[in-house]
Amino acid sequence: MLRIGLTGGIAAGKSTASARLSELGARVVDHDVLARRAVEPGSAGLVDIVRAFGDRVVKDGALDRPALAAIVFNDPVARERLNSIVHPSVFAMGRAADRQARLDGVAVVVHDIPLLAESALGGDFDLVITVAAPEDVRVDRLIHTRGMTESEARGRIASQASDEQRAAIADVVLDGSGSADALRSQVDELWRTHVPR
Repeated sequence: MLRIGLTGGIAAGKSTASARLSELGARVVDHDVLARRAVEPGSAGLVDIVRAFGDRVVKDGALDRPALAAIVFNDPVARERLNSIVHPSVFAMGRAADRQARLDGVAVVVHDIPLLAESALGGDFDLVITVAAPEDVRVDRLIHTRGMTESEARGRIASQASDEQRAAIADVVLDGSGSADALRSQVDELWRTHVPR
């Protein structure tokens, strides 16, 4: 089983690459989905987050993501505290997904991990792919597709690893600065050249 780590900065095009890999036959394990599962109402993760950040991050019994984001994206210490709560559960669920994929006879598993460079887990994969795009392109996308202000977009980008840090752990760097079709074509070529038949 080929295990691929896929990463990329916010609004670089990672979701497009992930979707195309799924269409080509890979089983995609989305670590954002796992992270949401790790903090569902009633979970130990949510209890630990409330213990760390207080009731202000809970609304109607569930995690208030915007309230938590407002705290952690501008405070590296708070962000690290959050990661130390959520990441162990996410990584355990990722390992369980790998075990299930092996049982199911899946040939290619893609772990879609936005914070792969930050988590220092690049060496855990057979192949690491990153999707890169210039900051101004990403800022424009965040303003027009997610309704962020320019300062919010730049702050979110600054809170993540740089393209250079992601490239340093990657075996393949895809260019996400163009159209979705252009990125999908790059994924198709990668599939032809890197995935054993």
